[in-house]
Order: sequence, then structure tokens, then C-alpha cells
Amino acid sequence: MSEHLDRLLADTAGTFASPEDHRRVRTQWLAGLLNLGRHTVTGALTTAGQQQRDWSADYRVWQRLPVDPLFGQLQQHTLARSTGPWVVALDDSATRKTGRRIPGCGWRRDPLSPPFHVNFHWGQRVLQCSAALPAPDGSARLVPIDWTEAPLPKKPSRQAGPEEQAAYAEARRQANLNLLAARRLAHLRTVTDRPIHFVVDGRFTNRTVLRQLPDNTVIIGRIRKDTKLYAPVAPTKRPGRPRRYGEVGPTPEELRTDEKIPWQQVPAWAIDRAHPFKLKATGPVMARIRGVTAPVRIVVIAPLGYRLRQGSRLLYRQPAYLLCTDPELPLERILQEYLWRWDIEVNFRDEKCLLGVSE
Repeated sequence: MSEHLDRLLADTAGTFASPEDHRRVRTQWLAGLLNLGRHTVTGALTTAGQQQRDWSADYRVWQRLPVDPLFGQLQQHTLARSTGPWVVALDDSATRKTGRRIPGCGWRRDPLSPPFHVNFHWGQRVLQCSAALPAPDGSARLVPIDWTEAPLPKKPSRQAGPEEQAAYAEARRQANLNLLAARRLAHLRTVTDRPIHFVVDGRFTNRTVLRQLPDNTVIIGRIRKDTKLYAPVAPTKRPGRPRRYGEVGPTPEELRTDEKIPWQQVPAWAIDRAHPFKLKATGPVMARIRGVTAPVRIVVIAPLGYRLRQGSRLLYRQPAYLLCTDPELPLERILQEYLWRWDIEVNFRDEKCLLGVSE
């Protein structure tokens, strides 16, 4: 493993301004993996046995770090190790910070807070994309290929003038997380000519992202159970403004509870083996999302049963409702790619707990 990692680090030498910069960054990267304390520059230098040397050059080298070329190499590596559509998961998170003068920091909602009491923590908002590396058995490991900070602009004081208030309102609109996600999707679209399947949660299944979806790109995301669905509009020669929606159809929740529509059993890899999942699908239909005029496919995943211990009663999780912008995509692929998305949450955990990205 160490030889493979060293070979990957050696491939990045051409992206740095000088061999000395690459040597310093490589030393800190390797030392950061062995550091048992806080993952800071000081901790990495101490682990590498350089605590008695001048640290000025080691701190300044991070200001010249070629972030985009480094992620570009990761993107090419994942493309070379996969075939077919490029499956990319997209999600946001907040990294904890302690300094009050760090740019882009603010009070963020803690996702680990209990549902009856919302907690907040001080940190930065980030957006990450992870590409899937499929295995022959159907599983996949997601590798981060894009990392973008998503700070909010500083709010002006109450005594600020109208021009400053208007500038803040415009900067706030441009800093919208969905707009940033759409820009990152457009950036990844320029990396390859292969089809790209973006897998997202309900946070990004909205008109801001769907209206700016590039060509040859598919989005698989969660939707609300009460999303309004309509039949496609048949072309007519009637005068007046053309209709955008046809007859009203059942909502995803009504589709799930309709006993006349049978469940389909579809196998997919999850956790450590293949599991049978029960699905219901409808499409092509029109979803009532403003600005989205193309037909989509709706997939309902039945809640899975589980037991807290052997012999206990069977409990059930919540059902999932998915939207796919490609009505012709097979159910097996929609389900499997959506299950792969969970690994981006594992990426965030490893980055924060093991690599110390927020430190």
C-alpha cells in the first residue's frame, strides 16, 4: 500500500512549481497519515522530525498548492479505472473550525444534533464530488475528485448604505449552494465526453440544478413523497399557449400504497453482499419542478426490514423516492448507483476523523 501511495504522489510532481515544493508537500502528506495528534502543519512537521528547522517555507508552500491540477489527476485516474457512465456523487458538509478570524466561517447546523433540539457549530461549508470505482462483484468505492469551499458573504452592518446592502444581496444569491453545485457539474462535464451520472440527495434535486443540467448528463436524486406528477403532454394543434403538463398522476406516496401496482424484486449490492430490493417505478412522467420540462422516471424503494438483535421483532426503515432524468435507464442501474452514493458520507467521515481536513 505504501509503494502504491508513493507512486501516486510521484505522479503529481509535474503539477508543482518546483521539485522542492513537491518534496515538502509529499513529506507533510506522508507525515499527516502517521500523525496521532491534531492534523496541523506543525503536527506533520513534528512527526517528520523537522520541528527544529525553519518552518517558514513549509507554511508558504501551501499557498502555492496546485489544487485544480491535483484534482484533475484524480479525475483522470478514476476515469481510467472505470468503464461506461462516469458515476459521481455530490454532497455538502461543514468542517468544524475554532478560529473566529478564519475567512468563510459561520454558525452551521449540526447534522448530529437530536431532532428535538437543533445544535450549531462554528465551521466552513464545503461541497465535494466523489467518483465511483466499481468492483466486479457489484460494489464500488467512491474517491473524492473535487472539493470546493462554499462560504457565505459577510453581512454588512445596519448602518450600511443601499449600495452595500444591494451588493450583499447579490453576493448572497451568487453564493447559493445549488448554484455552486450547478457550476461544479458543468466543470466536471468538461473533463470527459463519456456520459456522467450524478447521484445526489434531496438537497440538490431542485430546479436550480436540474435547469442547468449539461448535455449527456443524468441526475439520480431523492424527491419528496408528495411531489406532483403528471402525464406527458401529447402534441396538438390547438390554438393558444401550449400545455406543459398532462393529466394529474399519483404522487410517489400514492404509488407506493397502491396495491394494484405490483412490486418488482431487483437485486443490488449493499453493505457486504447482494440484497433483494422491492421497487415500484413509473415513467416517463412530468414532475412538478419549476423549469423542468423533460420527462423523468420515478422509482419507489420499499422500506427495508431489520432486527436490533436475533429473535427480536422486525422493524422497518423509511421508504425512498427517487427521480431519474433518463426515463430509459434500467431499474437495476438506478438502484445500484443510488446505493453507491452512501460512500460519500464515509468519505466525509474519513476526511474529518482520519485526515483532519478541518484542522
